[in-house]
Amino acid sequence: MKIAVAKGDGIGPEIMEAVLGIFKANHVNLEYEYVDMGKWVFDKGFSNGMTPEAQQTIETLGILFKGPMETPKGKGVKSVNVTARKTWNTYANKRVFQTLHGVDTVFSKAGIPIDITVVRENIEDTYGGIEHMLTHDVALSRRFITRPGSLQVIKYAFEMASKKGTRRITCGHKANIMKITDGLFLECFYEVAKDYPDIKADDIIVDDLCMKMVTRPDQFDVVVLTNLQGDIVSDLCAGLVGGLGFAPSANIGDHICIFEAVHGTAPDITGKNIANPTALLLSGLAMLRHLGLMENAAIIENALLYTLEQGYRTGDFGDKSKPALNTTAFAHAIINNFGKTPEHGAKPMLENKPITPTVFKLEKNPLIMSKEMEEETIVGVDLFVESAEQPTEVADKCLKHTLDLFKLVTISNRGTQVWPKGSIFTNLVNQYRCRFESINDAPLTQRDIIELCTRVSADFKICSTELLNMWGDKKAYSLAQGQ
Repeated sequence: MKIAVAKGDGIGPEIMEAVLGIFKANHVNLEYEYVDMGKWVFDKGFSNGMTPEAQQTIETLGILFKGPMETPKGKGVKSVNVTARKTWNTYANKRVFQTLHGVDTVFSKAGIPIDITVVRENIEDTYGGIEHMLTHDVALSRRFITRPGSLQVIKYAFEMASKKGTRRITCGHKANIMKITDGLFLECFYEVAKDYPDIKADDIIVDDLCMKMVTRPDQFDVVVLTNLQGDIVSDLCAGLVGGLGFAPSANIGDHICIFEAVHGTAPDITGKNIANPTALLLSGLAMLRHLGLMENAAIIENALLYTLEQGYRTGDFGDKSKPALNTTAFAHAIINNFGKTPEHGAKPMLENKPITPTVFKLEKNPLIMSKEMEEETIVGVDLFVESAEQPTEVADKCLKHTLDLFKLVTISNRGTQVWPKGSIFTNLVNQYRCRFESINDAPLTQRDIIELCTRVSADFKICSTELLNMWGDKKAYSLAQGQ
């Protein structure tokens, strides 16, 4: 089988050479096609950080093994790492965090074992990068949480948990504050949970989750979260087991999968041959298992665990009284320990059953959409306007334009209601949200909304608009704080 390999920036080529050398020594039956991705590709003028030939190769082969990559700062370009995940819809980011004997942490010294799998939604949330300056003082980031996208990653998390024999899966969220977006994700979680009655499904507010993880991490098994929260929590978990140098990452999609180290490019040690290749090696082992190369993965991982138990280390961890190995020597130590079994966490030997590569030739972009269960109606609009006036002055101008269709219900500033009631102690910025609702919740048309916008624009710059929708008798919009 042939896979695409991107060596990465900084220490990427060094640790990739070490990992592929370990694979070669274990006779891993893979061929590699190297592709051009990373900062140096940005510098050549490719705004997405990869050449067209690289994109074509990855889409043909379906598997990308990549080292850490740097995104140029201050050039208005997007992260190549995020672009790759989103372009190929690798919707589930799976990261496994386990106690590694020989990597001392607070918890290993206390005898508290850690085995946590974080599944992070990988496409949506604020990582859409859809941002605007609405006024010179007010920036807006749009956060998209979709039902189909949530169902994709949550179904993957439950299916993965079922196959590994997990007894508990937890949804981390902030639905107590973001009632619609995180509320939708949590709703999808319990919808999927009904199909897996043998797994205990529960949820926890993400800040409480973080507190409990740093006090009793052994309570958790599989945790599924939205994109930004999952990013933060997964790095927190890396800190529990020794740092990002011991944190593998797999990005799973229906057609393309990416296996990568998520730590940085470490430009301060580039070229010194002292980087720790463990995270990339663990990511590579996840890739081997994904490809059905179970025996290779078990032999290499047992050798890695044995090597760590024996006190072999690179300079970033371990017993400082023992000499540190460079990247090459550490890889050779693992190779020399093929066939040895660690005292702790030994991986079972399973026969290699390589999968048959499937080439997907899609003729159009897949559309993922759920069925609309109830009738949709428009019952109003939020107009985000720029103004340095007081709330009552903004209200007076808005009230002139309500026509016979609308009523002005509330005006808020940074999400807090300031009209018709509020507090003089609420600080204001120069942007208000003015909520117009239809009289008696009568259905409105987009033409009605456009006419209102036209009238209000005579007095204000309208920065943004959002329709107030209802499905059946359920409001699909949130109230202002204090409304």
